[in-house]
Amino acid sequence: MPQSPTVGTQEEDTGATPLGAEPASIAWELTTLRLGPGHVALVQSLGEPAARLACLVLYSGAEPGQRHLLRDGRLRLGRAPDCELLLDSPGISRRHAELLVAGDTVHLRDLGSVNGTHVNERRVQEQVLLHDGDLVRLGDVLLKFYPRHSLDALLHDHFYRMATVDALTEVYTRRYVLDALAREVRRAQRSGSPLAVACVDLDHFKVVNDRWGHDAGDQVLRQSASTLRAALRGSDILGRTGGEEFLVVLPDTPLSEALMLAERLRAALARHTLTLRGPDGDELPHQQTASIGVATLTPETSGVRELLAQADARLYAAKHAGRNRVSG
Repeated sequence: MPQSPTVGTQEEDTGATPLGAEPASIAWELTTLRLGPGHVALVQSLGEPAARLACLVLYSGAEPGQRHLLRDGRLRLGRAPDCELLLDSPGISRRHAELLVAGDTVHLRDLGSVNGTHVNERRVQEQVLLHDGDLVRLGDVLLKFYPRHSLDALLHDHFYRMATVDALTEVYTRRYVLDALAREVRRAQRSGSPLAVACVDLDHFKVVNDRWGHDAGDQVLRQSASTLRAALRGSDILGRTGGEEFLVVLPDTPLSEALMLAERLRAALARHTLTLRGPDGDELPHQQTASIGVATLTPETSGVRELLAQADARLYAAKHAGRNRVSG
């Protein structure tokens, strides 16, 4: 049985058959590629090529599949809070490497890192131009470069979204938001920057399911999540942690600012009239409120578990005080 052709690098000639040529030892059978409606919808959901950006896709660590979009300009990679691409790993220097981005033209250079910057396992000594599919290793972190026209990068993004976004509410999953909180706690402890969290629980949600059915409950969850998301800042991270429970991670946010933001979330929900569709197709107006508990990271806070316990205790204080309020 003939072996599959291999692809060589520019430095070596492996004898591989040029692209488009047919080796005499292999008889090719032409077949028709059939795409079902699901495949067509997937490709259409990936967006217009003109709106895309070059990117680095993370291939290692806690978030494999995460895509870092590369906007034009100078982008630093490292553990320092001021890096444009923050990579939280012990093997990464504070300011490890730098990208110079101009559309699909992306150059990479090392910034004197301890563990080095590698492209396709060759250590970078001078500035190098990245090509489609190049493997970039910074210390123990592995990424892959894709230009804006790469369908592979968009497929990565699609599957990453399926794994990290809650299908019902379209906010992040419990696992993702807790992982994000752990990263933000480590960053805040290193840099001394403030960090807050808000636990949000929809009031009397069980009544909706009991009175109008689970479809109506799903509508409340979807619309409430959309309302919360619209009231947040771009840097905030919203995830669904339970049936009707949400967690908001608020980086670089002191307590006073976190309480104001939590009040904004509470008010946005309270003043928004949801329109539900009942089992018989009737439209049902519904006012949904929420109780919110806020906590901030302090030097005495041991970590994620204690921070969440403080926010959860304040959430229950808000509920016991009459619901539809913020406690912090």
